[in-house]
Amino acid sequence: MFNFNEKIDFKDKENDILTIGEILVDMITADYSEDFECDSYNKFFGGSPANIAMNCKRLGINSLIASAVGDDGLGRFLTNHLKKADINTEFIQKVDYSTSMVLVTKSKTSPVPIFYREADYHLDYNKYLEKALNNSKIVHFSCWPISKKPSRLTVEKILEEARKNEVLICFDPNYHPMIWEKGEDGIEYIKSIIGQVDIIKPSEDDAERLFGRDSHENQIKKFLKLGVKLVIMTLGAEGVLISNGNETIKLDTLAKDIVDTTGAGDAFWSGFYSGIIKGYSIREALDLGLGVSAYKLKFTGAVVELPVLEEIKKLYNL
Repeated sequence: MFNFNEKIDFKDKENDILTIGEILVDMITADYSEDFECDSYNKFFGGSPANIAMNCKRLGINSLIASAVGDDGLGRFLTNHLKKADINTEFIQKVDYSTSMVLVTKSKTSPVPIFYREADYHLDYNKYLEKALNNSKIVHFSCWPISKKPSRLTVEKILEEARKNEVLICFDPNYHPMIWEKGEDGIEYIKSIIGQVDIIKPSEDDAERLFGRDSHENQIKKFLKLGVKLVIMTLGAEGVLISNGNETIKLDTLAKDIVDTTGAGDAFWSGFYSGIIKGYSIREALDLGLGVSAYKLKFTGAVVELPVLEEIKKLYNL
């Protein structure tokens, strides 16, 4: 069990966090548009695990991402973005499929996505990826790589290896039926692997997609019952609800100026991860997650020029 007032004790490893999953292009409407009525789009670096790797690097910890892109202009746009952020791109596999892309509505609430997937789920497990995993303190993955093979098989091997090597396993259960094969029960598969996870961070929308409508407290109990050790449920404007199975706390949002919600959850993850890696307690790291999320909400796009974590702490009096 994770105690809120305690720090997480990590083994001394070269890399802090390895994120596994999609790297893709976000095409976001130029204007607020709930049903894609807008005619113009702007191109942004995207993909939740990639966003987290970029954010964590800017916040001051070491990060790597393992993903797959096409050998095309969009793939080069994404890898060049990572290189500019001084992130090692040797674990970005180039495959003979088009780079994945998502159309997204600019929104002050929940962005509406349309998915165009090819390259991202063709991530293979190899000895180089295994070495990166074993040299990392945290491994993070989302629903995207487990929604299709062969990347699902890759994640299954990663989970097995991470448990052997005491790597903290964290999961973003961002289930969406449109990213799964037709006829496949993605919800049941997700439930089947939650017990292998240490920390999970569902949004209230994620929880409703997985379990149906219920109170936030009951949703958290369902995650805990499946075997996860710490549940962090983000509630948008209502803040965040956290439980370790023994104690439940609620924290208010720090956001005051909201321009675009795209990537707010990734920003929270990034602040939280950076906090626990830098030696803050879980409770302190949760505040830092809220601070990083609040900072990101002031800008358009999933990844913004974040200051180092200590500056976030000063900005929000944490």
